Amino acid sequence: MDTTRTIAEGGTSAKTKAIKAFGTEAATAPLDQLNIKRRIPKPHDVEIDILYCGVCHSDLHTARNEWHGTTYPCVPGHEIVGRVVSVGDHVTKFKVGDLAAVGCMVDSCRECDYCNEGLEQYCAEGNIQTYNSPDKYLGTQTYGGYSESIVVTESFVLRVPENLDLAAVAPLLCAGITTYSPLKHWHVGPGQKVGVVGLGGLGHMAVKIAKAMGADVIVFTTSPSKVEDAKRLGADEVVLSRDEAQMAKYAGKLHFVLDAVSAEHDINTYLNLLRVDGSLVLVGAPEQPLPVAAFSLIPQRRSFSGSMIGGIAETQEMLDFCGKHNIVSDIELINIQQINEAYERLLKGGVKYRFVIDMASLKE
Repeated sequence: MDTTRTIAEGGTSAKTKAIKAFGTEAATAPLDQLNIKRRIPKPHDVEIDILYCGVCHSDLHTARNEWHGTTYPCVPGHEIVGRVVSVGDHVTKFKVGDLAAVGCMVDSCRECDYCNEGLEQYCAEGNIQTYNSPDKYLGTQTYGGYSESIVVTESFVLRVPENLDLAAVAPLLCAGITTYSPLKHWHVGPGQKVGVVGLGGLGHMAVKIAKAMGADVIVFTTSPSKVEDAKRLGADEVVLSRDEAQMAKYAGKLHFVLDAVSAEHDINTYLNLLRVDGSLVLVGAPEQPLPVAAFSLIPQRRSFSGSMIGGIAETQEMLDFCGKHNIVSDIELINIQQINEAYERLLKGGVKYRFVIDMASLKE
């Protein structure tokens, strides 16, 4: 690591040090090793040695500028699990040696109504994401978890249940909270029939969490090859969504549907599975708009909504819930040097169900 130096131009005065990371210099360039700057912990900061980092489809979208807002160099990664190696003088919740995690956010305005309600993900000023957001300390952009370490203000650092497999915890920081938040918000629980559309990185977490909440879980998939796996994950029933007879069996029967599909699909097919006052919540992000028929909603007083990650308190609640119920993601562990290959497999749906990087491979 480089000796520390102070950066003031473009940000607040901050001492920094250089660390190794993996990122990309351009949308068409592969990810490769590079050096980035991290600030030396300030009084309220926690420095985390990164042990594992999950690979989210958002990482790929951002690295390749598919959402048209990437600043380069870009270091992705927002599913971070590690161990605390130093803390600022005013930190009270963490000490050196503690396990810790960082999710999709590293800061927010902390003053708006949403932040005061624990909804930092909807911060009126815009939350500071773990990567590709303005870094108010260094005047550059934030860099994510494909790196040796990260420094985050204490308020945005999370505790990790010690009984869980640390590598498999990492995807909980995005896939876990993205599915837990709507399931909790719409009060999913015992006596309810809950549909999960799509059995990928998000869908497989939704099955585990909804089942732990006490719901009867029905998975809807286009892939016959996923039937047995859905049952292994906890689904009570599995429906092949291209089979009209199977779909008809559940028409008007479900209390809640979580749609985790990011490809184009007929949303009305799944709205029509809802009973009176049922809700469908979209957490997948299809590229093209999804046409919604008025009469898929009006006659049964159905609701169609969207949801993203949770706030910091809710994310901690999710981690504690997963610790209590022994829930982790199904993962494939890779070295950082395999990340470009992993991205190509991710595009083809070739992972069950999340890649996680063993960050020790970066330090070799």
